Amino acid sequence: MNRVIRNVTVSLAMTGAFALWAQAPATPAPAAQTPDAQSSASPTADDIVARYIDAIGGKEAIGKVKSISMEMAMQVMGSDAPSKAVLVDGVGYKMETEFNGTKIVQCYTDKGGWMVNPMAGANDPTPMPEDQYLAGKGQIYVGGPLYNYAAKGSKAELVSKDADSYKIRLTSKDNVDQVFVIDPKTYLIKTVTGKTKMQGQEVEATTTLSDYRKTDAGYMLPYSIAIDFGGFALNITVKNVELNKNIDPAVFEMPKAAPPAAAPGPSM
Repeated sequence: MNRVIRNVTVSLAMTGAFALWAQAPATPAPAAQTPDAQSSASPTADDIVARYIDAIGGKEAIGKVKSISMEMAMQVMGSDAPSKAVLVDGVGYKMETEFNGTKIVQCYTDKGGWMVNPMAGANDPTPMPEDQYLAGKGQIYVGGPLYNYAAKGSKAELVSKDADSYKIRLTSKDNVDQVFVIDPKTYLIKTVTGKTKMQGQEVEATTTLSDYRKTDAGYMLPYSIAIDFGGFALNITVKNVELNKNIDPAVFEMPKAAPPAAAPGPSM
């Protein structure tokens, strides 16, 4: 169970479930086509990504978002785990989860990551393992892993397409692979699949995104997230979103460990 809780937010980082992703100019969307042209055209990975960027609001809407604050309801193995997350674009991303009377913290910055996880015996803030940081560091940006992916050193490949879905494999410069299934009607992401580790074993995690809603800035976010770790299920419902709230960057700094309790003095 401890390793399960430790890896929950790792998978969220991999999948980008909250769309807390990179902000940068996107590839221009292709020109509108007639229905006949659309049916006969063979879209490239760049075409599909460009249409996805337009579907979530476009670069102008995304560019207006400098910070995001979220409140979420998480269900872990039948137990409630209320969570909150804050993001300052390009500075840091921090997620706090209450579970069984303990607080689990995951924090990513442009320089590194840290965490607090009493479920894994880490009651004090500790530096994040490198593989975990590499998997989740993209969360410090507003946008998405598909957004301006080439400039970030990632590669995209259209691996399959049919009437119901486009599948795009994205490989980051840190060799983190994800497969995005995009709806050809809405151009919104339906699922994201990637590898993560649970209990020392590599498993495939699939995140299903739904209930997309536009924010006041026109930026669209999924309000329902379901994650399947191959038998272990995690469900998240976004309850509240605030954009461009003033957030002190100091919240992303790793706190110092609490000093050890003083030994009791000799009895009189």
